[in-house]
Amino acid sequence: MEQRLVSEAARRTLDFETRRHFLKQSATGLGAAWLASQAGGGNVGATSIGGPPIAAKAKRVIFLHMIGAPSQLELFDHKPALEKVDGKDCPAEYLEGSQFAFIQGTPKMLGPRYPFQQHGDCGAWVSDRLPHFSKVVDKVCFVKSMQTDQFNHGPAQLMVHCGQSRVGYPSIGSWVTWGLGSDNEDLPGFIVLLSGGRQPRVGKALWSSGFLPSVYQGVQCRSKGDPVLNVSNPQGVSRDQRRMALDTLDRLNQLNYETFGDPETLTRMKQYELAFRMQTAVPDAMDISQETKQTHEEYGTEPGKESFANNCLLARRLAERGVRFIQLFDWGWDSHGTNEGESLGKGLSRKCEQVDRPMTALLKDLERRGMLEDTLVIWSGEFGRTSMAENRGGQKTRFHGRDHNPNAFTLWMAGGGIQPGLTYGETDELGYQIAESPVHLRDFHATLQHLLGIDHRKMVFPFQGLDQKLTGVKPARVVEEILA
Repeated sequence: MEQRLVSEAARRTLDFETRRHFLKQSATGLGAAWLASQAGGGNVGATSIGGPPIAAKAKRVIFLHMIGAPSQLELFDHKPALEKVDGKDCPAEYLEGSQFAFIQGTPKMLGPRYPFQQHGDCGAWVSDRLPHFSKVVDKVCFVKSMQTDQFNHGPAQLMVHCGQSRVGYPSIGSWVTWGLGSDNEDLPGFIVLLSGGRQPRVGKALWSSGFLPSVYQGVQCRSKGDPVLNVSNPQGVSRDQRRMALDTLDRLNQLNYETFGDPETLTRMKQYELAFRMQTAVPDAMDISQETKQTHEEYGTEPGKESFANNCLLARRLAERGVRFIQLFDWGWDSHGTNEGESLGKGLSRKCEQVDRPMTALLKDLERRGMLEDTLVIWSGEFGRTSMAENRGGQKTRFHGRDHNPNAFTLWMAGGGIQPGLTYGETDELGYQIAESPVHLRDFHATLQHLLGIDHRKMVFPFQGLDQKLTGVKPARVVEEILA
């Protein structure tokens, strides 16, 4: 009996002695080393991946996503031939084997709603909806041959930001901060700003850390009110008291980690410490009232309000302070034509007025401060719009509108190692399919990571039996042709 009890005790001890306990208790102190590196904004992920390093051309990213998918045919993709077939039946070859969100039967072709002109030394085509932006096209690279796999908003937005159409995968910002860390230990490495009055369809999944440690998820900040909810101390609690409480909580979490070895405990400790430092750093970074009158006029900002203009100025301030990935979402670009707000007329014009001046000011401001050369600025929707007019339920819509088109859309990039004044790729004469140099979102992701000094094939995270990557398991290439 005594021998059986001794054997049982030994077996239970071995059960408890998990791999995490072994690593924690080993002489190298891996858990403590990881926490120490995080406290200093250290780099995990990319530095642990083998292979020769890639020279980074960008230190940070500002991603401007126009939620709802702007019509490239009204902004950047000039198609005179489409104007000639306005009102005619759509060619059968455009409909065969195609899936649409709302189009049924045989829709009519829809010519561009606005006039185009060439601008700058590069001769880029831009419609009259973006008069400010048309003056800076020589700083920009247009990619007119973008493609995606998804034709509904939620999955398509996930494809753009997570490389997968399903929730539960890390966003680009999470991958980047996991790989490169942050240059400012008092601010999150990944910050999200919203405008337009609504969140994206799938909400926080677009800035989720997925299966990566949760410390790498995006932190949503607000351009009015407290920048981050609960960033202020409760009434009657001083900063010194908050520090004492945090130190006590830290000791409890350390005991918990020493007992169970759960790495998420280290993440929680890091998040509490970061939140304490953010109480001072975030309000200062988010206070655009510190900017000059000239700057406010250039961006068109209104301090205290939620707006895309305010968020563009905030993006510059956050970039200055070492935030690695700054994500702006602007809602309201879904031009179906079912109502005036979602029309290619007043609806699209109003959205263009809201973004034209501030996104132009952002490029000029970054260049003036010597930051554009190592800041990658991206502007995109989640897919394009059809060359055909939407006929929801087979009926003509009340206003001019276009359905979703995953086959072709335009994005632009500037700074951070991108060749300026370039137009890459081309659509067919009616702007519906790619005619030259297709770029899938996987290729875009590979190129983005490359500019940051990351090899997309080697930045992997083991999850569910697979070495997961932002670019997934299908082939992806760096689009060398658009690099400076």
